[in-house]
Amino acid sequence: MPSAPLVSIDDLTVQFRTDRGWSTAVEGVSFDIGDGDCVGVVGESGSGKSVTALSMLRLHARRTARFAGGSVRYDGRDLLRIPESDLRRIRGRDIAMVFQDPMSSLNPVLTICDQISESLRLHQNMSRADARRRAVELLDLVRIADAGRRVDEYPHRLSGGMRQRVMIAIAIACRPRLLIADEPTTALDVTIQAQILELLRDLRAELGMAVMLISHDLGVIAEFARRVIVMYAGRVVEDAPVDVLFRRPLHPYTEGLMASVPAIEGETARLYSIPGRIPDPDEVVAGCRFGPRCGYAEPVCRAAMPDLVAVDGDHRVRCTPRSRAAGAV
Repeated sequence: MPSAPLVSIDDLTVQFRTDRGWSTAVEGVSFDIGDGDCVGVVGESGSGKSVTALSMLRLHARRTARFAGGSVRYDGRDLLRIPESDLRRIRGRDIAMVFQDPMSSLNPVLTICDQISESLRLHQNMSRADARRRAVELLDLVRIADAGRRVDEYPHRLSGGMRQRVMIAIAIACRPRLLIADEPTTALDVTIQAQILELLRDLRAELGMAVMLISHDLGVIAEFARRVIVMYAGRVVEDAPVDVLFRRPLHPYTEGLMASVPAIEGETARLYSIPGRIPDPDEVVAGCRFGPRCGYAEPVCRAAMPDLVAVDGDHRVRCTPRSRAAGAV
């Protein structure tokens, strides 16, 4: 009998208040994250990746955001509905998050020691001296040289790569069961990107934690994830094991993303972009929201939004005509 997932997102719908009323940013999102799993979430800016991640820990401003439907279940409890005091005990201890811009996430007037120690003292009741010792150990663990000196530095004294490592050290301080990494390599050069991904891979193996990696970079996802969730315009459009997805993408949007990866032909780079643009959350699109940009669109695509259906084992896709064709193979 398969074990229950670590986190189960079911039919999640998130709305934000605008001048015109409530706007739906994420609609009907469902997927599971298993214990020790590694899930990649990919899509263009505005596809709902970060909104989904922030919703898991209820990090949206309450006055401007609301959960219009669905649930996020962890350890038998719906994180969208438990008391805030209970959720604070889960944030950082059981589920932690690394944000894409460490300079805006780190407090510029507190030392690295103070910022790592905060969660240790809050969740593990460590003394100040014990928390400092553990902060040095964590900086060693994320491969920051001369950790005993760096622990007393302020964020502006560190490079971008080192600040991101500090963010990871803060996130793993309490050995969470799930680490959510939101575009953790976006602002870094290629060499540092590779080092951060290698670090996350090693930490995942060493600590046995699950990782949810959010990225717009298919190369990063291919290298790191076991399973890939493709999002477009606030919905999951494809969900498959990474090798299956890259070998046989079924949704036209996934095909377009893969075609957009730069390819070198001779002495020139071939660049492709998906025609059109992602629709605004308030924009009314009949049927499939990718339809206006899709080269395979048929009349049925404008009739109704396709369901997310399994076409081959654990490969799911939201594309009616291509799902039928795939099922016939």
